[in-house]
Amino acid sequence: MKWLFWGSAAFIFFTYLGYPAWLWFSARWKSRPVRRAPVSPRISIVMAVHNEAAALRAKLLNLAKFDYPPELVEIVVASDGSTDATNTILEEWSGPRRKAIILKVNQGKASCLNHAVRAAEGEIVVFTDVRQRIAPDAVRMLVESFADASVGCVSGELMLEGSDRGATAGGLGLYWGIEKMIRRWESDSGSVVGVTGAFYAARKDLVPLLPPGTILDDVLIPLQAARQGKRVLFDGRARSYDRLADDRHEFRRKVRTLAGNYELLWLAPWLLTTRNPIRFRFICHKMLRLLVPFALLGILISSLFLPGPFYRLVLAGELLFCLGAVFSAFHLRFGVISQLGSACSAFLVLNAAAMLAFVYFVTGRRVVWTR
Repeated sequence: MKWLFWGSAAFIFFTYLGYPAWLWFSARWKSRPVRRAPVSPRISIVMAVHNEAAALRAKLLNLAKFDYPPELVEIVVASDGSTDATNTILEEWSGPRRKAIILKVNQGKASCLNHAVRAAEGEIVVFTDVRQRIAPDAVRMLVESFADASVGCVSGELMLEGSDRGATAGGLGLYWGIEKMIRRWESDSGSVVGVTGAFYAARKDLVPLLPPGTILDDVLIPLQAARQGKRVLFDGRARSYDRLADDRHEFRRKVRTLAGNYELLWLAPWLLTTRNPIRFRFICHKMLRLLVPFALLGILISSLFLPGPFYRLVLAGELLFCLGAVFSAFHLRFGVISQLGSACSAFLVLNAAAMLAFVYFVTGRRVVWTR
């Protein structure tokens, strides 16, 4: 049992502390600066929507307020079999440099994006989602990195402005803050593994045709750019804004994202081969986290059976960890204990989502794109 306990502990330690520490040293001692400049290539802003009439008008207004030469911007919006007023809004909105693509039958986000990218005429394709608000100067900031010919894809930064409700919101905000820190270190030392799906850009000639059913376009597209020898960057100056959803919707979103990581191995097995120049980062950043729930189970099971005060202490710590999550779930307020409980709850929720994503993967259950 000792090998199970210490092997599981070492695995979790490397996943959450070892890999970030390696990135920190890499970013500090082997930094790869990027040459940014105020360039203005022609850009195409691409967005896929499905039954988004409630949010679409505000988003289209947001897209019209960018600090970028309007004659160099086109907006392409593809509606994926929408059955509400989405298509009517797009038909009224379409015009010069405004393309509305109406798909009568729901085909999934990947196919929808393929249609939109094929219609795009810009040198740079900017991807965004309907829910998030983008800062007026964000596109200009994002595009500046493409002055460097070695750059193929650039991610903006998603800022979380709070939550509608939910016990794990504070903990998930903490998780997202750590995730962005890791992405900065990846960017400073080479390439980011994935980008922020709400707001990122890529050279059009590097954007691949997405396989039908692809969940994580924001991982596959940047990895394809890296495969072709280009850097993938994170630019914290280019910001979009969103709010955390309630616990139930946030959990579903996380399951979908983690299931998408499993799907990537099926759609693009080259990710685990030498054809992926950032294979080590992909495995450490994306794949190892999927296995952490099994390591947590290993620690729990082994600490139940191993004798000695140390393992009893570990078991007590695990129970206190779970108790903190319970406090958070029932909105019990005890000062700093509540904050720790929120972090505990978020950690358990994320790993529960990873376990459910694994179940979906092995049973063949598909997670589809919904609004």
